[in-house]
Amino acid sequence: MSTDGLIVVDKPGGMTSHDVVARIRRLARTRRVGHGGTLDPMATGVLVIGVGRATRLLTYVIGAGKSYAATIRLGQATVTDDAEGEVVATTPAGAVTDDGVRAALAALTGEIDQVPSAVSAIKINGQRAYKRVRDGETVELPARRVTVSRLDVRDIRRDAPDVVDVDVDVTCSSGTYIRALARDAGAALGVGGHLTALRRTAVGGFTLAEAATLDQLEQRAPDVVNLPLDAAAARFFPRRDATADETRVLSHGGPLTPAGITGPYAVFDPAGGLIAIVSERDGRARAEIVLAPA
Repeated sequence: MSTDGLIVVDKPGGMTSHDVVARIRRLARTRRVGHGGTLDPMATGVLVIGVGRATRLLTYVIGAGKSYAATIRLGQATVTDDAEGEVVATTPAGAVTDDGVRAALAALTGEIDQVPSAVSAIKINGQRAYKRVRDGETVELPARRVTVSRLDVRDIRRDAPDVVDVDVDVTCSSGTYIRALARDAGAALGVGGHLTALRRTAVGGFTLAEAATLDQLEQRAPDVVNLPLDAAAARFFPRRDATADETRVLSHGGPLTPAGITGPYAVFDPAGGLIAIVSERDGRARAEIVLAPA
């Protein structure tokens, strides 16, 4: 099996994304491993891992849309906007109506300007925001434009006094913080809110249905890549098939004649091997990255 490719991992709770990368490095017996989009330790679900040359595809995976199943608790605000941080404010939420909950969440759909959680991995002057917060600083991050294309309420539960738990499904653009949605919904309702559960169900076209647990990967090591490089690119990008002459030009970094494909797209040689990821501009189809073996 190819050592270059992607692995769709079902990340367990309690591990960082870097912890998963470290485990895959051991299982795949290579240092060249990376991940396509951080999941908080509390979160579970789809984490796309790149091995070997496929690590170069991860920049595109990181930018893909994502889907989540989450639980928001109204009535409590935490320092991290999720269950891992200490509760900093409590306001009884029993009087919040179901219609009020749905309206507050509906207001957070579409294109919105979202202020990321202060306890996030965003860098400020070269240092992660969460480290600055833990060092006692007050951190204010600028709002970022994100798109929440779907925010469906699955259930509203009142199992404990003074709190309301809301189960939601979210589909959003890269860079959207689900715990910030919980925080902002709670703030809009005047009772505070935070995230108590988060499971990523999809990254681009990669879903939980094809995800493997770390235990499953352990059992088949070192053959842990389940989507070899060529197949991964074919799944993720529009496809263009090159002639032998075009293959020779492109594999040496030269341009091709545009094909009118909205890019970036994957170009394959006559044998079906991946040559490069290409985009078209200024009347040329040029490689963004060349992946053909040297």
